[in-house]
Amino acid sequence: MSNRGQPVGRRGRGAVSNPRNRFDKFDIEAVHDGWDGDEQTAGTLTTELIKDDSRSVISRNSSPDVPFDQSVNPYRGCEHGCVYCYARPTHAWLGLSPGLDFETKILFKPGAARLLEEELSRPGYTCSTIALGTNTDPYQPAESTLGLTRSVLEVLSDCRHPVSIVTKSALIERDMDLLAPMASLGLASVMVSVTTLDNDLKRRLEPRTASPARRLKIISALSAAGIPVGVLVAPVVPAINDHEIEAILAAASDAGAGNAAHILLRLPREVAPLFEEWLRLHYPQRADKVMSLLSQARGGQINDPRFGHRMTGHGPWAEMMGQRFRKSCRRLGISIGERRELDTTAFCRPPGSGGQLDLI
Repeated sequence: MSNRGQPVGRRGRGAVSNPRNRFDKFDIEAVHDGWDGDEQTAGTLTTELIKDDSRSVISRNSSPDVPFDQSVNPYRGCEHGCVYCYARPTHAWLGLSPGLDFETKILFKPGAARLLEEELSRPGYTCSTIALGTNTDPYQPAESTLGLTRSVLEVLSDCRHPVSIVTKSALIERDMDLLAPMASLGLASVMVSVTTLDNDLKRRLEPRTASPARRLKIISALSAAGIPVGVLVAPVVPAINDHEIEAILAAASDAGAGNAAHILLRLPREVAPLFEEWLRLHYPQRADKVMSLLSQARGGQINDPRFGHRMTGHGPWAEMMGQRFRKSCRRLGISIGERRELDTTAFCRPPGSGGQLDLI
């Protein structure tokens, strides 16, 4: 809070506030006490890493809107701080806030690789591509010291198991020694998320992510290493970055992206008020227009969770956005969609599993 009691942004953080989670039995109201300084010196928040003792690591889904049916997330919460992140509400299940808690209280799974080996060893396991980066970025800052994503990739590499990755971090380049050989066998592909080419917007919208120019260099590096790489233009925010669709696609294509996908901004549960709070702080003159256009693309609602609509929206504005995206892809000669067919026939169970019977 500022010394006038109004929310202010915190340096390096996306969310403006830390609202209660929806499962709390008690509500808390912030009261200004005069001790917080001014809006130019709003206190910085440190990141806390919390051990997560989950007993499984593969998550499964049956959504027709996403190009995978199983995923692994070594982390919960994400320090990148993207204010629009649709995974923010998952922190409420942990008794934490989807706001600043989501980007400052990061849960990590130290046993991720071991759990993955155990699940891949089960006789009933059927191989299909495992996606990394479906909820939180597998290459967020904590990965540079914890190395959990790399340990997961080592297991998948040993088992010749296909993997697809979505990231906006340059740290993925560290693991090209694993990904390039996997890609040569048809076992790996990557999507790099490029939300904007505007550095100022990036700093406000995705404060702890790689710069737009750096992300294009990631695409170039992966492509040069023979790793199939595409660009994810997401989220598309009406009146904020939608005018950049063609420019992002052209820059990514020049960098070596072979395919592309786009996603309209989604605002499930607590993400809606968090995003609108951010919007009215950083773009107050455009806020009403943004929310109006988004509502038009969501059937008069702020969020539309229906399959077939939640990723792209519907109505005139959404259809025009989709037409622009498809036309640009055709002109650039890049394929549309995230899905790449990866090889599932080479899978072998983890070394040492010995065909042990499933005890569960």
